[in-house]
Amino acid sequence: MPVALVTGASRGIGRAIALQLAEDGHDIAVGYVQQSAAAEQVAEQVRAAGRRAMTAGADLAESEAAERLVEAVERHLGPVDVLIANAGIVTSPTGVLDITVEEWERMMAVNLRAPFLLARRVFGGMCERGFGRIVFLSSVAAFTGGLIGAHYAASKAGLHGLCHSLSQQGARQGVTVNVVAPALVESDMIPRDPGVVKQLGASRPVGLLGKPEEIADLVVAIVRNGYLTNQSILIDGGAHPT
Repeated sequence: MPVALVTGASRGIGRAIALQLAEDGHDIAVGYVQQSAAAEQVAEQVRAAGRRAMTAGADLAESEAAERLVEAVERHLGPVDVLIANAGIVTSPTGVLDITVEEWERMMAVNLRAPFLLARRVFGGMCERGFGRIVFLSSVAAFTGGLIGAHYAASKAGLHGLCHSLSQQGARQGVTVNVVAPALVESDMIPRDPGVVKQLGASRPVGLLGKPEEIADLVVAIVRNGYLTNQSILIDGGAHPT
């Protein structure tokens, strides 16, 4: 059965993706940074769905973490067939004049360098086996600049360039590479005040925020599809037509 590595899978969008991929027949490596208990809960749900699962902790700000993470998955589950590079970091909204070099470098390390290193590590094996799926989780900020800051927008925009290059190299070997770029999604990363959530949702043409499961639906559809590659798909409730 195919093995999927989902980073940032202990909560939110990553958790929803991991669970839906398990329901779709994948064994799952649940990537996390600090929330080991939450990651194990996701792994238990995967096992309850009849699939193999493991938790895989790694601080993706470290340049060696990607190699260690993939090696651990290969030892316990086998070669990675599906990579969902979902893990990322945000900061409070910051003007460009206030972004320090250290903040810029950490944002790039986690949001862009780590997905590159993970993809590079699994890409060769995918090409040799004639099958692979890579999905990078970006953001509407890659298209609009967003609210967080130039460092966040640039780190997410870089995933689109990475996708364009990798997809061309893997297309003839059965490896697809795509980007999913969500806007605001209900999760524990936004205020839980119902009034705030309602107000944020009202800013979308559809009148509500997205749900992690809706992002996961799209990701699973991409994983199923061998003809879709080199695409950046914005999922934002209709706010920014492309």
